[in-house]
Amino acid sequence: MSRTNTRVVVPGFGGLLSDDVASRMRRVRVLARLLDSSIPVPGTRWKIGFDPIVGLIPGIGDMIGAVLSGFIILEAVRLEVPTFTLARMLVNVGIDTVVGAVPAVGDVFDAAWKSNMMNVALLERHLAATGSTPPKRHNVLGLVALALVVLLLIAGAGLALGIFVARLLWSLRTQ
Repeated sequence: MSRTNTRVVVPGFGGLLSDDVASRMRRVRVLARLLDSSIPVPGTRWKIGFDPIVGLIPGIGDMIGAVLSGFIILEAVRLEVPTFTLARMLVNVGIDTVVGAVPAVGDVFDAAWKSNMMNVALLERHLAATGSTPPKRHNVLGLVALALVVLLLIAGAGLALGIFVARLLWSLRTQ
């Protein structure tokens, strides 16, 4: 109800900004589609997203992709997916980040390996199996912290591998 008129009902933010399971899943799906398959490749049925495009930025591109993918994983933690499913999601992002950090080959791999869409499928499978109200877990904060640490390690490994391969290619080119 409005403060000035008790007969008028003012709706909340709802939709994309609310905190229910359906809204969280909409946000996750939109982000995954944006990162993995939002841009059609002319003349083909292929679609790429912003993840392989951002991955073209030397050094930090794949780290940015890992951070954006981390939002999907954090939403999965908040929706209380099992630890095994969370580990599979982290492996998907890890493969995407580490292999994507290799110059040239990694950019092609980024376009083909759609880790965010795979993670959304894992999350949807979990919600379909458990229903829309997952059981309450008491260690959610610990899992969030663990997921953040693993994501930072993945991003650091991707950055280190990218720097190593770039230096190796540079030394081969200058010899």
